[in-house]
Amino acid sequence: MLQDITLGQFFPGKSILHRLDPRTKIISLFALVILIFVAQGWAAYLALTLLTAGLIFLSGVPPLTVLKSVKPLAWIILFTLLIHFVSHDGEVLAKFYVFKVTTEGIIYGVQISLRLVLLIVLSSLLTFTTSPLKLTDATEKLLSPLRKIGVPSHELAMMMTIAIRFVPTLIEETDKIIKAQKSRGLDFEAGGFIKKLKSMVPILVPLFLSSFRRADDLAMAMEARCYRGGEGRTHMKQLCFTKKDFCAALAVLIICAGVGGLSYAAGK
Repeated sequence: MLQDITLGQFFPGKSILHRLDPRTKIISLFALVILIFVAQGWAAYLALTLLTAGLIFLSGVPPLTVLKSVKPLAWIILFTLLIHFVSHDGEVLAKFYVFKVTTEGIIYGVQISLRLVLLIVLSSLLTFTTSPLKLTDATEKLLSPLRKIGVPSHELAMMMTIAIRFVPTLIEETDKIIKAQKSRGLDFEAGGFIKKLKSMVPILVPLFLSSFRRADDLAMAMEARCYRGGEGRTHMKQLCFTKKDFCAALAVLIICAGVGGLSYAAGK
């Protein structure tokens, strides 16, 4: 299960999505997320699904690797689906004790579950095609107007990117600790809930110690490189919009307009 968590992983490549400015990708992701939430009707959902499939193809990332990001949340998606099956009034298809499965519940549950899958896949594509350094620079640039009201945009961008970047590292560290404890005879499956909860202590304690040690090493490395925050800091590689970015932004606007039109037609 731990190997299935792909948040924060970067997949090097030279695809169209890799070459886009990270600010374009972040803004486009926000636009598509809003579009997913306001979409109505099967035509709109089909268009969004085809769009997501097209982006996976353009990214050059293996489809199975992208879809792997959905697996850790599969139980949440399934639970959401089942809850909606029995929580909506309408034409009853089946009845189990006090639970009634309705046609409307199935339709709404499938739509909500599809929304969650699309959100996870699109968010994963952002981290798969954008290096942590570029993600930091882009976030800082997008938050820079907030400096006028005293918001430390650089520090916020740095904290968010470091947090995302360390997710794969902590997952790998957790996996090593679990294997080391199993080799010492620790059984995580035996006993009831309380015993299973107590068996997590030999994992959490070394994991916290390792996290603090990594944080201290990172702080020392940043100080050794004379890092003093974002004040007066320059960048070796400046972010700049190109024709590809303007074309991508225009394509996203057209897609938003098209899906919006389909949703409006479905809502009538």
